[in-house]
Parts: sequence; C-alpha cells; structure tokens
Amino acid sequence: MSGTDIGTHGAPELVSDDETREPRRFKVLLHNDNYTTMDFVVHVLRRVFQKSEDEAMRIMFAVHKQGLGMCGIFTAEVAETKVDTVHTMAKDAGFPLRSSLEEV
Repeated sequence: MSGTDIGTHGAPELVSDDETREPRRFKVLLHNDNYTTMDFVVHVLRRVFQKSEDEAMRIMFAVHKQGLGMCGIFTAEVAETKVDTVHTMAKDAGFPLRSSLEEV
C-alpha cells in the first residue's frame, strides 16, 4: 500500500511498498487460578475465541496443568478487546480468571 508523506521541504514524498509493515501481533493468554472452574474456562474459550469443544478442553488443561494457555494470536486491537471481554465475563460470573497479552 503506497501513500504520501510530507518531506522535509514540504513536498509530498512517496512511501514505497517495501516500507509497509505487518501489524504487530499478540498472543492472548489465560492464567490459572484456584477458583475459576474448568467449565467456565471452556465456556470462555468457546464463546470469546470460537474454539471447538476439543480445542477448548486442550487449552483449559494446559491452563490447569502448566499455569498458562494460549488462546490465539491477534492484532493489538482485537487482542485487547478479547482480554477485556474475558475479564468482564469472569467478573460478572464471580471468578478471578485473568487474561493477558504477549507480543509475538
């Protein structure tokens, strides 16, 4: 995608396709705690991350056994929205489930 920028002398300066960057991407992670039920974690994975039952179970067990599970990789805005959605759902359900982002 090409565009124009104003150069140092006030004239438009072309930006080449070589300078176009991919958007930053982030892993969305779920963190284990001693209170959130496994069923609720599966529910979140299915609803927020559109995971199949099998994949949601696999991620939930990773969270349970390893303390952390990756839900997917997204652009910054999408990842932030998903983290916020997880926190809202957990709070509304009375669980302390935490989610975070990690740049890929």
